[in-house]
Amino acid sequence: MIFVTVGAQMPFDRLVRTVDAWADLHKRHDVFAQIGPSEYQPSRIEWTRFLDPRSFRSQVKGADLLVAHAGMGSIITAMEMGKPILIMPRRGNLRETRNDHQIATAQRLRGRAGIEVAMDERELESLLEKRLSGGSMSGNGIGQRISPYASRELIDALRRFIFSERGG
Repeated sequence: MIFVTVGAQMPFDRLVRTVDAWADLHKRHDVFAQIGPSEYQPSRIEWTRFLDPRSFRSQVKGADLLVAHAGMGSIITAMEMGKPILIMPRRGNLRETRNDHQIATAQRLRGRAGIEVAMDERELESLLEKRLSGGSMSGNGIGQRISPYASRELIDALRRFIFSERGG
C-alpha cells in the first residue's frame, strides 16, 4: 500500500494530482492519500482531508511506501517506523509554501538510506515507476530506524550546555 500525505497546513495539489494520475495510469487500487486543504480531489485514489495522529500512524504502519511533501513530521515518522519515503518539496515560487525551506530539506536528505527525493512531477513519476518495477529506495533499503526519543548523549549535552550558560 502507498500512503500519500501532504500535511495539514497548506494544499499541495501538484503532488496529489501527480500521484492520482500515476495510479490511474497503472490501475493501482492500493493508494490512500491524506490531502489536507487541497483543492484538487483525486478521482482514482482513496483519500481524506485530515487524519488524527493515531490514524496517521496506522496508515504509515500499513504502508509499503510513503509519498509526502518534504515536511519533517512525515519524514521523521517514516524513519521511526523504518518505512521508505519518497518526498517532493513544496515550492515557494508556486505559492505552495511561504519559502523554499522544503527544497533545502530535500537537498539535504537526498541520498540518505530509505529516502528518495523528487524535485518535480516528472521525477516523482519516474521514481514511482522505479518502485513499481521493484527498484529499491536510494539503493540502500529502508535505512536504520530512529528512536522517537532523544538519546542519552544528546540529553546530557543539552543539560551541560544549559547549566554552563546559567553559571552552574
